[in-house]
Amino acid sequence: MDAQAEFPTALRTALAHLLRPLFRVLLRHQMSFQAFEALAKRIYVDVAISDFGIPGKKPSISRASILSGLTRKEVQRLVSEPVAPEAGATERYNRAARVLTAWTRDPDFLDARGEPHALKTNEGEMSFAMLVKRHSGDAPVRAVLDELLRVGAVRRRDDGLLELVARAYVPLRSPIDKIAILGADVADLIDTIDHNIEHGDRNPRFQRKLMYHSIPVDVLPEFRKLSSAQAQALLEKLDKWLAAHDTAKPSKAPDASRARVGLGIFYFEERHAAPVDHQGVAK
Repeated sequence: MDAQAEFPTALRTALAHLLRPLFRVLLRHQMSFQAFEALAKRIYVDVAISDFGIPGKKPSISRASILSGLTRKEVQRLVSEPVAPEAGATERYNRAARVLTAWTRDPDFLDARGEPHALKTNEGEMSFAMLVKRHSGDAPVRAVLDELLRVGAVRRRDDGLLELVARAYVPLRSPIDKIAILGADVADLIDTIDHNIEHGDRNPRFQRKLMYHSIPVDVLPEFRKLSSAQAQALLEKLDKWLAAHDTAKPSKAPDASRARVGLGIFYFEERHAAPVDHQGVAK
């Protein structure tokens, strides 16, 4: 059997692996299958219309029906329904991440050693308000500050200055913010895999994974520490390169074509079941 004939089976197998951890999240947070199905239908239709149109022709209900396998009546209903607004957590995540990154790389906010300055909240050119205005558009300064204080990325010192505590936006307490990261980061990974399926022979994107199956559990803390330090160092090195080429400021190449680009690294761990003896008893 050739690869093309085997592709549907391979796709179903991959989807089953993908859905298992996703459904674990959904079930843990009480999302029913009916709610998932309704959302999946809507996104199926949205993608069919926005990403799979025929060049030179307007998207049609009939084509979306053919691609999605849904009836024309159901596609029409889904298209007519108002689109639910995106959750605020995604915007908070993006906004806070931009401000934190800028605080660590904008030379106007760094000291002679390249470390982030402690900032006044609202006064002067080198203030938190100026940082937000420069790197987060029209986002309210108070809203951004409250968010960064809430997740513990920034603290207010006894002298009233704001000090950077964490160089990355990692919400430790709010499950809503972590769910926003699930949507953003997993979508980026799937988009990269999709690109490599379609264009990997000509223009591949980097996608690698290191994995061993029989590492003793007692050495895992050491590897977690090592991998975290090495990954952080790599990301900071790449961040400096991207910062040097960033044209986000209007004064830098105002007419240049732009793209969102980045590299994601994540740690994973899965414990094996306890070994059993020939009588089926855990050792």
